[in-house]
Amino acid sequence: MNPEQCLDVSQLEPPEPMEYILSAMDALEQGCYLKVWIHREPFLLYDILERERFSYTIRLGRHSAFELFIWPAQDKMARDLVQAAMQGDSLDRSG
Repeated sequence: MNPEQCLDVSQLEPPEPMEYILSAMDALEQGCYLKVWIHREPFLLYDILERERFSYTIRLGRHSAFELFIWPAQDKMARDLVQAAMQGDSLDRSG
């Protein structure tokens, strides 16, 4: 299984992006992370991620306005994979 699980919600209108993201988070396996292509920064999602014990980082996107990476906060393997994927790009805000 590819550890990078991609989800494109860039063409969806609220609340669909959040619904798809939350569903995909529930399906993440150990060592995997979610890469989300999204057209706006999901400010409302950040509190949910922290409450549910997920970490995230966001950057300006290549295929959409933003790329959001999400992984279980305790999953060091997924965190390391995300850090490797983030090498060399701009806007990076983590939680």
